[in-house]
Amino acid sequence: MPLRHTNDTYISNHIFMEREHNYKLSLKWNGNTGNGTSDYRAYERAYSIHITNKPDLDGSSDPTFRGDKTKHNPEDMLIAALSSCHMLSYLHVCATGGVIVVDYSDHATGLMVTTSDGAGHFTEVVLNPIVIVADASMIEKANEYHKKASELCFIANSVNFPVKHNPVTLPPPSSAG
Repeated sequence: MPLRHTNDTYISNHIFMEREHNYKLSLKWNGNTGNGTSDYRAYERAYSIHITNKPDLDGSSDPTFRGDKTKHNPEDMLIAALSSCHMLSYLHVCATGGVIVVDYSDHATGLMVTTSDGAGHFTEVVLNPIVIVADASMIEKANEYHKKASELCFIANSVNFPVKHNPVTLPPPSSAG
């Protein structure tokens, strides 16, 4: 397929080369209420994540594990990473494949189980993207591109549980009225 944009030249020449991409952050526990971890109930699960040139992110554990329900928890962020990575991969596949996406939203869910030894793991994440394309003739191709996006998604390729997709693709709203 011919390249459609100048930026595609960069992507097509570089995306399949094996390269390392390094990421770093600083995490600071903010939950010492004076007695450290002297008891399971003696400390808060609050923390801050700092990444250079980005807003700090305050987090906590899930409320089930004595966390603050008003803060993001690692489980939320894992689902968010999978959902956003899939979206970005999908938009790339559509842009290079001739499908014009005009709107995209997702309502993702994840299922985590805890085990008798106190550990736990995700058993699945389900992405439920709602995509609006510029023309109804693009719907079939748009639906097919979710599979390719899943194959390209860095985060989905890094987890050991299934990431399922239930896409809904719609034409643009009718302007007749």
